[in-house]
Amino acid sequence: MILVAGIGNIFLGDDAFGSEVARRILQRPVMINAVVKDFGIRAVDLLYSLLDNYDRVIIVDATPRGGEPGSIYLIEPAEADFGGIPASLDPHSMNPMRVLALARSMGAEIRNVRIVGCEPETTGSADSGTIGLSPRVAQAVPKAIQLIESLVQEAVV
Repeated sequence: MILVAGIGNIFLGDDAFGSEVARRILQRPVMINAVVKDFGIRAVDLLYSLLDNYDRVIIVDATPRGGEPGSIYLIEPAEADFGGIPASLDPHSMNPMRVLALARSMGAEIRNVRIVGCEPETTGSADSGTIGLSPRVAQAVPKAIQLIESLVQEAVV
């Protein structure tokens, strides 16, 4: 079984990318062999889902890497990438690498992790309450969905 995990804060502009992608996937026909969830900023919920030992985990998130806003990235973290990261959770934000590190420290078999990231244009601040994706990031949502569907299909075959 494959977990597609959308994460992000809907009150921080483009940070909501993962949540929006998950929401739109859930409106489409069901993907075979995949569970799609919008975790928002609920790191504990993602942690418990990771303890279910999925065969593949696809995390969808806004991922600032210095590219053009709306750029889609496919990141394949190695298990060694979680090793130096503190295994902790922040109840007010989501750091997927920390959640993966904590899940691994609790006995989860973290296999075949992919991060589908999007370069944000705006993330707002907690005080600004920016709701909604910027136009370039909103245009990237269908491309991310296609990539996720191909990753799910690849894993099923």
